[in-house]
Order: sequence, then structure tokens, then C-alpha cells
Amino acid sequence: MTKRLENKVAVIIGASKGIGRGIAKVFAKNGALLCLTGRNESLLANVVKEVSTDTTAEYYLGDVTNENDMTGLIDKVMTTHGKIDILCINAGIYPLGWLGKMTLTQWNEVISTNLTSVFLATNLCLPIMKKQQYGRIVITSSISGPKVGLPGYSHYTASKAGISGFIRTAAIELAKYNITINAVEPGNILTEGLEDVGEEHMKRMTKAIPMGRLGTTEDIGFATLFLASDEAKFITGQTLVVDGGQVLPESVFLPFNDNDD
Repeated sequence: MTKRLENKVAVIIGASKGIGRGIAKVFAKNGALLCLTGRNESLLANVVKEVSTDTTAEYYLGDVTNENDMTGLIDKVMTTHGKIDILCINAGIYPLGWLGKMTLTQWNEVISTNLTSVFLATNLCLPIMKKQQYGRIVITSSISGPKVGLPGYSHYTASKAGISGFIRTAAIELAKYNITINAVEPGNILTEGLEDVGEEHMKRMTKAIPMGRLGTTEDIGFATLFLASDEAKFITGQTLVVDGGQVLPESVFLPFNDNDD
């Protein structure tokens, strides 16, 4: 079987669990050399162990909002591999916060982690990718913000909507360097964080999906794989919705989940 990312060096930011871990597993099976980063050393070490049967992988501790941490990460990757072909920016937080009760500190924390980190990581990799005349940047966004609203999460939806604007302008600026930048917009994906909401809430979330199931982290991994591969070399500034049809119904009251066949 052809490995679509054979010998490509891929930096995955926010790889310790959830969607980042799913992306790492899919990339590993497709031949990418993995450089994983996050804040939890034991979780990162577990991911490296998981993928080590398929590829070479190492992890680096770092905070996506800290410029020194991210600069150190990029420097270490370059020392080890001498290039960065793929950058996946996956770090994100989504604490509940209602308007009128949310503090500026809470707002800034989400914007910094989810949106400013996208600018920071992209900016740090650009000199390398420009010199190479090659780069694939893929960002994990969400349907919440770009496509739909989500009460209690205005900071989160603002951060994800901001990613859409960022990649469109960045794509124009970077096209002449053979650098593409795109985003994946997941719907409800079964992750460790989602499992914490409880079985009843997960059932309600599943009912909103025409395909009748929650997405998996590998579902997002495969979409990211496509955008990171040379098969998508003429696609830039775009978002790919991966949600099992969640945003399609005009109303949640339509009987698309009824057993009426």
C-alpha cells in the first residue's frame, strides 16, 4: 500500500489526546515522521509508543501560547530533521462561559489557545517552508463558529470563526511559495472530553447527526491526511466539514432519524 506521507516531517501541535492523537495515528500509518507537542508528558509518551510500530516519532513539551516554547520546538525539529513539510495545529480548549458572566481573562485564554496559537505556529514555520518552497498547513477548526452557533461558548465560536478568516488571507499570501493552508471543521467527535458530558448528552448529540453516530478521531485524521497530502496540492484557503451531515437539516425536528423505511 502506498504511504501518502512517506518521509514527510509532520509537526502536530496538540497531539497528546483526542483529535490530535487520531491525526498522529493516521499520519504514522501513512509514513510521516512525527514531531508531537503538548503539555502532558505522560500522554505524549503514550502516543509516541502507540505509533512507533509504524513510524519514527518523538515528542516535545510546550505551551502553544508561549512564543519561546514554540520557537524552541521548531528549532529542535530542524536540528533533528532539517525540514518541516507539514504543520497541523490542533490545540484547543472549550470551557463553558455565558455572556454576562464570562471574564476578560476567560475570553483571552480561549482566544489565545485556539486562535493566536494558529498565527504563532504558522508564523514560526513560514521561513522554513518558504525556503523549501513547500509546505502543508492544516488547522483543526469546528463547525461551531464558522457554520453554527453554540450557546455558552461565544469565546470558542469566535476563535474558530477567526481561523476561517485567517486561512483565507494566509492562503493568498503563501500561494507563491507552494504553501497551502486549510482547515478541517469537525462536528461532534467522540473524544475523551466528550465522554465527560455523560451518556444522555451524548445520545442527544448523536440524534442531531443524520449518519446516526458520533465521529471518530480517525475520521478527522483521514480528512487532515488528504489536505496534508500532495493530492490536495491545488486546494488552499478552504475548510472541509467532517460532521456526518450534522449541519445539513433545516431543523432538528425533521424526522431524519426515524425508522420509517
